Amino acid sequence: MFGHFYNESIRKLVVAFGSMFNDIRIESVNSAGQTEETRLPLSYGPKEKYMRRIEEQSSISNSGKVLITLPRLGFNITNMTYDSTRKRNTLQKRRTTPSGASGGIMSYAYSEVPYNFEFSLYGFVRNMNDALQISEQILPYFTPEFNVTMNFNDLNKTVDIPIVLNSVNMEEDYEGDFETRRSIITQFDFTVKSYVFGKIRKSAPILYTETTVFELDRLTENYLRSGPTGAMSRVDVGVSGASFGTASATGFTFSDYTTYSNLYTIGPSGSTFADTYIDTYGNTYAGATVNPPN
Repeated sequence: MFGHFYNESIRKLVVAFGSMFNDIRIESVNSAGQTEETRLPLSYGPKEKYMRRIEEQSSISNSGKVLITLPRLGFNITNMTYDSTRKRNTLQKRRTTPSGASGGIMSYAYSEVPYNFEFSLYGFVRNMNDALQISEQILPYFTPEFNVTMNFNDLNKTVDIPIVLNSVNMEEDYEGDFETRRSIITQFDFTVKSYVFGKIRKSAPILYTETTVFELDRLTENYLRSGPTGAMSRVDVGVSGASFGTASATGFTFSDYTTYSNLYTIGPSGSTFADTYIDTYGNTYAGATVNPPN
């Protein structure tokens, strides 16, 4: 039941979320009065990690203690919860033909499982103007949600994922003496309504079915078969024609295939109509020439 598979559903979601904010820029005026544009670096990690780096003192003599560069952005996933309001029928399947597949092989998977993923985006700056610039480049796009179309796998190539902005909090750190550096943290909390996808399986097409009808006797309240098996008749239904590999290579269409159905009834071997007779086990007799041979 729990065989190994890995669709990278959550990993792709994390990458997509970070990609939305990897081109945030701010403008500042340097000492010469010129306007400079800075693209903010973005990395994955919890807020506490960056706070520790911000508070850590640098050292000229120790190259390992380098002061963290601000402004910058950070983000991480904080929680994931099952969303029953978006649940679909568990047994519903989605199918597709894998690229390069032959013989009519189909890929399929059962319904995706809806989950809400909580993300937090952090903006670390030194002055309020930079914090406001970051906020104004994000807030106009979330009203309160923004849709992202993602390609998760061959079965789910265009999935719309709503990203909802829940809250924005701004925190100014003034603790310490006058020599302590000031830091401002803007935190954006999001809910991403995405899915977790199950294992992708493969199946071949059904080209032939065989249905056998048995005679049943009523004894008290139970139905029991009479004789060894009690087979009375059999119906075979199938399709014949060029193989799928040949068809794909030569451009065959559905008109190149034919369907057939055969009806058999119980009868003795060696009879004139032995081709359409079956024995009590439901098997055709040796030498039967009807399609399919059995």
